[in-house]
Amino acid sequence: MSRPSTFVPPPGSRAYSLRTARGEFAVVDAPAADGVEPRGVALLLPGFTGSKEDFNPLHVPLARRGYRTVAVDGRGQYESDGPKTDESAYAQQELARDVLAQAEALGEPVHLLGHSLGGQISRAAVLLDHAPFHSLTLMASGPAQISESQQQRVKLLRDALAVMSMADVWEAIQAMETPEETETASLDGGLDDRDDLRRRWLGTRPAQLIATGRQLCTEPDRVAELAAVPLPFHILSGAQDDTWPLPLLDDMAVRLNARRTVIEDAEHSPNTDQPLATARAIGDFWDAAGPRKRR
Repeated sequence: MSRPSTFVPPPGSRAYSLRTARGEFAVVDAPAADGVEPRGVALLLPGFTGSKEDFNPLHVPLARRGYRTVAVDGRGQYESDGPKTDESAYAQQELARDVLAQAEALGEPVHLLGHSLGGQISRAAVLLDHAPFHSLTLMASGPAQISESQQQRVKLLRDALAVMSMADVWEAIQAMETPEETETASLDGGLDDRDDLRRRWLGTRPAQLIATGRQLCTEPDRVAELAAVPLPFHILSGAQDDTWPLPLLDDMAVRLNARRTVIEDAEHSPNTDQPLATARAIGDFWDAAGPRKRR
């Protein structure tokens, strides 16, 4: 029996281009479920090599909690436009300003959630201006640079992109995968439809991967800065994560006085490994965080 594609927007949602002051961004937008009192809006940012589709498993359970969720492809990710070779367009501050423009385009303060790289971009956006946000959830996203083993993987990818086409790099990645890695197929997103993953890979701009990969390997610890921001924080991860070891995430939660959630039987992508438990934890946090007025 054929398996439905994880790239198909879930029931009740729609895919479109969100117009902002900084250009258009591809989104999947899922409203609160019919008959449920709306409780708020959330903006969801994917990780390195990921896309808005990584959040597809979360939309329906969060809609049932009363939340409209808008997952976005960042500049140069998958279906959002961006330059192929100009790395300056993907400086972290530029991507953070994109997030502020996306939040503004949604027309009201939002709960912000970032996965992995998306968490670090989210943090940068909040540090620029926290007023558009009710709360910040960092999902599988640590305090500073990624682990040594993951830095080596990213360096290999960046070196390959410097001399090979995106199509050739994709084929090389598939050839190097172990059978276990082939089962999950994505470097970061956790989705498992190989044709869709290839299309997403080929749609992502090389300069975006090179620039953001460098950011992951050099990101400084900005937790003290973030702790001074008057927002509720949530640190959520799987029970195993080789990108940022769990003790780092535990310590970051303490430093931020944040809610800490560990999703059992999940790794770096709890959104796809255990979507119901992840959605429950996110919804519980948003309920507790509540709305706040824009300043």
